[in-house]
Amino acid sequence: MLKTGGAIVLLAAAAALFGPALTPFDPVSQELALRLAAPTLSHPFGLDELGRDILARVLAGARISFLVGVTVVSISASLGTVLGAAAGYFGGLLDDAIGRAIDILLAFPGLLLAIALVAVLGPSLVNVLFALTIIGWVGYARLVRGQVLRVRELEYVQAARAMGARAPHILWRHIIPAAMPAVVVQATLGMGGAIVGEAALSFLGLGVQPPSPSWGTMLNGGRAHLLDAPHLTIFPGLAIAALVLGLNFLGDGLRDATDPRRNT
Repeated sequence: MLKTGGAIVLLAAAAALFGPALTPFDPVSQELALRLAAPTLSHPFGLDELGRDILARVLAGARISFLVGVTVVSISASLGTVLGAAAGYFGGLLDDAIGRAIDILLAFPGLLLAIALVAVLGPSLVNVLFALTIIGWVGYARLVRGQVLRVRELEYVQAARAMGARAPHILWRHIIPAAMPAVVVQATLGMGGAIVGEAALSFLGLGVQPPSPSWGTMLNGGRAHLLDAPHLTIFPGLAIAALVLGLNFLGDGLRDATDPRRNT
């Protein structure tokens, strides 16, 4: 499962990175005379309602998906790790304050909260990144806090504390590294969630704005042609499903590989 997920993600990353070299067509150029054309040898994925090459747009949309996934996961994981480690190690009022913030955010469905934030801030890619980060750090904070509560009582941490090591040194050198395997697993799964979240917001018209290609906007544009041109939605839908499935396989494989009970 680990190898399968890694292969899918690497293939998708290569397609996003080298997308312009894989097709001679521009993702925003139009051939209105060929609008809604079915897949052919020259246009393997067909053309959309404005005569734009769907393969070129799927490859360009992969870049946006990876940008959103990597950015949201990087910021969310960093913020959640710092806050979760501080809450678990110091406890007290700091733990209570961070815990209440987590409870408040968890009281709302994540996607609905993201929709509300983007609706207030305005539709754009930057606001999508902000909204997904606001709801994304919570899972990392809860995970890291639980790991810190376990690790801070271990003998080597107690020894470092007895030798006079300061709290930032103990957190950075001893506690946070012990939580990183779990954070990496969570990050692979969280990246899939961020990609689906961006696609959902773009589908609703709150994310990436036309003519920039996004898998979500492509699905939205193809809704009116489900019967006469189903390829408008099939290929971007398959792209989302394949990438998210690959990330889930990768996350499950990493979780099995880092599980000490399984390794023993």
